[in-house]
Amino acid sequence: MQRFFMRDEPTPNEAKARATAPDSPALRLWIILSRAYHAVEAHARADFSRQGLTPGEFGALEALYHLGPLSLGTLQEKILVSSGGITWVADRLEERGLLVRSPSPTDRRVTLVRLAPDGRALMDRIFPMHREVLERALGGMPESEMSTLADALRRLGHHAAALDLPLPEHTETQGAEPT
Repeated sequence: MQRFFMRDEPTPNEAKARATAPDSPALRLWIILSRAYHAVEAHARADFSRQGLTPGEFGALEALYHLGPLSLGTLQEKILVSSGGITWVADRLEERGLLVRSPSPTDRRVTLVRLAPDGRALMDRIFPMHREVLERALGGMPESEMSTLADALRRLGHHAAALDLPLPEHTETQGAEPT
């Protein structure tokens, strides 16, 4: 008669598999979010590229199209680029005649940016097509689910943004013998 004994400790291989397995809801969600973002973003990026725009350039044009004139700092926050990145984007769009810079009438330290007439004409032409690209990419989901998902992702974003940074450091040698 063969006896089976329960081990208290997992084998080293079992411990490693358990430690590296994406079996927590947070890890699974991160993987799903990343894959979904990259799949949809590929459609958006292809659309920007067809128009000869980078994602940052399109983001700046879209923000100005919908929000009107903004300071460079506010535009930077809206499109999530660095201060150097927003300067590069504004320079390129201004060189192409799509954006106009002007000093703020109330604060000499602030530069305002707005769409030039050619920028507005471009967005009038391409934004409806861009919306169709995104609606097609996200079309597998009913509007009610999109709304629910948008609310959940907004809460997730606010929660993650409110966390203190930096997060605890990870070390490659965690659990290793000191040398």
